Amino acid sequence: MDKLNLRRELIAARTSLSPGQLRANAIKVRETLLEQPWVQMAGLVACYWSTGSEPETHGLVFALWKHGATVILPVLREDDDLDWAVYDGPDTLAPGRFGIMEPVDTRRGVDAVRTAALVIAPALAVDRHTGIRLGRGGGSYDRALARVGPNVPTVALLHDGELIDEVPAEPHDRHVRYAMTPSGLTKLM
Repeated sequence: MDKLNLRRELIAARTSLSPGQLRANAIKVRETLLEQPWVQMAGLVACYWSTGSEPETHGLVFALWKHGATVILPVLREDDDLDWAVYDGPDTLAPGRFGIMEPVDTRRGVDAVRTAALVIAPALAVDRHTGIRLGRGGGSYDRALARVGPNVPTVALLHDGELIDEVPAEPHDRHVRYAMTPSGLTKLM
């Protein structure tokens, strides 16, 4: 299946999830991630502020911040690359491009993700064999993940059924080292 049709199929499946299921999934993902020692020790975490039927990150971002991590969230630039700014509580977000909530803090630049000890990325699916993630098609996270060091844990948040046998890949596509679903954490690489 090509990327476009796979994206359509996955987005349709996500939109069929009830609000209750989305909340339950978010709790399972948050609790499992926060149990990991490498998550607990991460001083600087790059994450994202979820929208719609994406695996919900609001509680996760808040918990990381409350536990003392510095959390940076993406700010979508005009060229579709990701700048980064510090999350300093729920009152420090404002709608950005496409209405996605972004921190109002000073922009840290596209290279700020290089200093993260943990990167949590959105994905529609991840290939269980290669760790290649399927995003929404803009390439923003592929550019950001290309800046992350090879030993930094990178985690894609997924719903159950989105860790699949094959994701069509192109040379610019980046992999993640872990896939996190409500059913558990899977080490990929």
